[in-house]
Amino acid sequence: MNIDYQELIPENFHESSRVWIYQSSRLFFMSEALQIEEMLEDFVTNWKSHGAEVKGFANLLFGQFIVLMADESGTGVSGCSTDSSVRLVKEIEEKFRVQLFDRQSLAFLVKDKIQLLPMPQLNYAATNNFITPDTLYFNNTVLTKKEMLQNWIIPIKDSWLAKRIQFPALSG
Repeated sequence: MNIDYQELIPENFHESSRVWIYQSSRLFFMSEALQIEEMLEDFVTNWKSHGAEVKGFANLLFGQFIVLMADESGTGVSGCSTDSSVRLVKEIEEKFRVQLFDRQSLAFLVKDKIQLLPMPQLNYAATNNFITPDTLYFNNTVLTKKEMLQNWIIPIKDSWLAKRIQFPALSG
């Protein structure tokens, strides 16, 4: 699976642009993805904050992650404009019967596929070598464009999860 996503992120957005990543509980079908991309495009075209246009970006990455970005170097994003983005994500959730707000489900790249694991099962997955310290993790907690470009898809050992998972000791 090609995980080069950086070239999909707009270069003309400031590195401090705010980012929101919503992970779907399943991979979207191609027909759904096309509809979602249209909904996202319509949203960013009309995204406003107190009447001013928001320089926005939205995309569906890897068929499972909705990424919204707002470049606040021109227009700041207010509570109302953030609420409008949340309404869009909830609309997608309802329309396609998926969960997009489940922060207890984490995504990893395992055997070249995105696999979701509930947080309570992480130690079991580590004990049984389903995940290792080098397994790539989708760190959806990133908040800025710069963080997304550098720290979105990283090995578990380099993430906040490293302290929460008990990996078996390596036998030598």
